[in-house]
Amino acid sequence: MPRRAIRIVRTPLLRLHGLRARYRREMDCQIIRDAHHRRGFTTLFRITVGRQIAGYGAVGIARHNRGVLQEFYLLPRYRPRALHLFPRLLSTAGAHHISCQSNDALLTLMLYDCARTIRVENHLFGDSATTRLRVPGARFRPARPTDAKNIFPHRSEPIGPWVVEWRGAIVATGGILTHYNPPYGDLHMEVAPRYRRRGFGSYLVQELKRTAYRRRLIPAARCNADNLASRRTLERAGFAVCGRILTGRVATSSRRTA
Repeated sequence: MPRRAIRIVRTPLLRLHGLRARYRREMDCQIIRDAHHRRGFTTLFRITVGRQIAGYGAVGIARHNRGVLQEFYLLPRYRPRALHLFPRLLSTAGAHHISCQSNDALLTLMLYDCARTIRVENHLFGDSATTRLRVPGARFRPARPTDAKNIFPHRSEPIGPWVVEWRGAIVATGGILTHYNPPYGDLHMEVAPRYRRRGFGSYLVQELKRTAYRRRLIPAARCNADNLASRRTLERAGFAVCGRILTGRVATSSRRTA
């Protein structure tokens, strides 16, 4: 492929809706950074070969993702040339890291071809089983305004609109975030430290899953790769690992081949 035939240019999100729609359909899973583009956290680049649109890429520009290449999509006919196009995208975008979901076969391949020091950041979960967990005396219900003074300080997750009440105490809260690609809903929860390891977390996740389905959402979740307790909580509630977030530093050789 002649170098002069390739153009990679910044492009507004509105002009890439068609390609992103194809990317979403092919992924067929929760895309955890789907809202980054609408929130202005990325710069998008259109990739053309000759006069034909071949695909696009996205690199982070916010403080938490600056210089991270996090989306790369090529139309099927151009995928055999991915290893030629991808380094050009890295160079044009000024990317120094690559981050991807392992569900994304193309970007995962590019990660292992073009990056070093690859590590797992998060586990991604999809629903795989219906559970019937019970904690004697525990009740799952919507939070009330009067609960505010009784809710424990949260350290890692936002206070959710649903709670688990046990013996008059709010022992856990959780919710469903819907700013991802529809129809996925991301479940979050936190259990008060003194009530952990008693089954409240898994019971809450189970009930949040049911709530998501009633709202016609597909429940999904994630946790840090080193958080074994959170992983076990999700698995007891019927979730199973369906992917991972992988990151790596762009190899110097990949920049030279661009």
